[in-house]
Amino acid sequence: MNKSRIITIIIFALFTFLLLKSCIHADIPGQETEQKKSNALSAIEVEYPGPFETIEKNGVEYKQARGEVGIHGGTLSTSTIGEGPKTFNPWNAKDATSSTIGELMFDGLVTTDAYTGEVIPHLAKSITVDKTGTVYTVKLRRGLKWSDGRPITSEDVVFTWNDIVAAGLGNTSMRDNSLIDGKMPNVEAIDKLTIRFTTPKPFAPFLRQLGLSIAPKHILEPVTRKGKAAFDSFWGVTTSPEKFITSGMFKLTKYVPAQRVVFKRNPDYFVVDKAGQQLPYLTNYVIYIVGDLNNEVLKFEAGEIDFLSVRGGNVARFKELEKNSNYKMYNLGPDTSTTFIAFNLNKRKNENGHYYINPKKQRWFNDPNFRAAIDYTIDRENVIANILSGVGSPLFTAESLSSIFLNEKLKKGHTRDLDIAREYLKKSGFKWDKSGKLLDKWGNRVEFSLFTNAGNTEREATGVMIKQDLSELGIQVNFKPIEFNVLVGKLNDSLDWDLILIALTGSPLEPHGGRNVWDSSGALHLFNQRKGNETPAQFDLRDWERELDQVFEEGASTIDLEKRKEVYNKYQEIVYKERPLIYLYSGLRIYAVNNKFGNLKPTPLGGVLHNLEEIYIKE
Repeated sequence: MNKSRIITIIIFALFTFLLLKSCIHADIPGQETEQKKSNALSAIEVEYPGPFETIEKNGVEYKQARGEVGIHGGTLSTSTIGEGPKTFNPWNAKDATSSTIGELMFDGLVTTDAYTGEVIPHLAKSITVDKTGTVYTVKLRRGLKWSDGRPITSEDVVFTWNDIVAAGLGNTSMRDNSLIDGKMPNVEAIDKLTIRFTTPKPFAPFLRQLGLSIAPKHILEPVTRKGKAAFDSFWGVTTSPEKFITSGMFKLTKYVPAQRVVFKRNPDYFVVDKAGQQLPYLTNYVIYIVGDLNNEVLKFEAGEIDFLSVRGGNVARFKELEKNSNYKMYNLGPDTSTTFIAFNLNKRKNENGHYYINPKKQRWFNDPNFRAAIDYTIDRENVIANILSGVGSPLFTAESLSSIFLNEKLKKGHTRDLDIAREYLKKSGFKWDKSGKLLDKWGNRVEFSLFTNAGNTEREATGVMIKQDLSELGIQVNFKPIEFNVLVGKLNDSLDWDLILIALTGSPLEPHGGRNVWDSSGALHLFNQRKGNETPAQFDLRDWERELDQVFEEGASTIDLEKRKEVYNKYQEIVYKERPLIYLYSGLRIYAVNNKFGNLKPTPLGGVLHNLEEIYIKE
């Protein structure tokens, strides 16, 4: 490893330490303002266990886990809200549940250390970067196998990058986030275990991009030859479990739609414990599909699931009951996801020649004064107090409060102010009739729909409060919770929506993962979404969209961490000013986990189950 790379890691580790330190001092209040000290839930403290080791056994280079030696057997059950996965093809996953399932079944060359945030080898044994910062040489571990016994080789890696990602198959966000000056990296096999990646220029996020799941060439190559439609539909949710050839710690064994997804351990997984036993310890892993957050809580209380994300309104009650329960609670600090309202700024027509959005609504949504008025009318503090029970903070930026790239100048944002909101509206000719209803300058009543995903009771309650807030401006909001997969269809396919209340996951360590949202050609450029292979025409782009394109290009090619922070501060400033998305709040990540498990080592960066392979059931 060259000197500059070592310096970068040291700087990065310092920022990670500061992030962890900031989390340690956060306490969670109960429902009472004056709460006893014993009822507070302090953020966890973490102790770095040291690096992973590689050990050789019978010609196989295993990755050795860092936890204590455990016991094989048993089941860990978790849950997901909504209708369940949309696909079992990890390279076409666009929803969180499908992505999670993909991560259980397929591994990447690298992963992120849950304690330090550093990129570390996984399927790879080692990674070296040359002095130019453009050539990455990856050595695979010897003896890696697919679940059908075939070896995992450099050909699988080259196939994944060249025939899936670069070809634009599956979720095109993989390609969007890997483009460097519009070009993909050159990927070539040097020998059966060695791969060389060459980027057009230094590219700061590239090491993390190597975490992309590797695909089995001998299974998927015939599918890729049939084109995008065939690939995207491959390994759908009706696929028989025995047809999956995987590399991850678990294999799919059963899927019951709208009920559960069941996995069994992969006996050939390449991670072992300190006694040389192959992991994972757990025999089975189950994801229950629950209709809403209330049902999820009931399942946890009934012992049907072992793991619960505790929402703000339940934190005080769960903390009070913890001492006489079979679970332990963990506070991992500020959420890494961001909750927001998105405006549909689309001004184009569909294939039938009809506008996606009614022209009068187009004028409202594309008016920055109108968007600013909405922003100043939303009462974030009220949402936090009454829906999150005080367990959270207002959010005003595209970077989460846990991000080391958070623009500190924008952290506090602004307070709610109806007078300012009305002034913004007046600037654009809006007016009120005698009954207080808001009209545009052409006399049209201001009325639109706000969608969110049904079953997420937190968002449903937030939507109701926003509807009430905007009624104070004379705006009629038709709030419509709908099934999550229907919501995704509106975002990606039909594009027939006005405003959407939703959240996106993100990394506190790397903003580049959000490029597919902010780049004008990104697959998740949801406020000005394109369909299929439709590419943005320059005349259709706003000046600030072009500026965002430039910022993300610059940020990716800037290696120095401090300079990168300055670059990404710009994009947050643009989003704060233009408001295509209005950010609302950041909750705290509070979890309750059955205390029967050993090796449970939650961290702010890795979450609760980052070391799932070494979690076991205690005797």
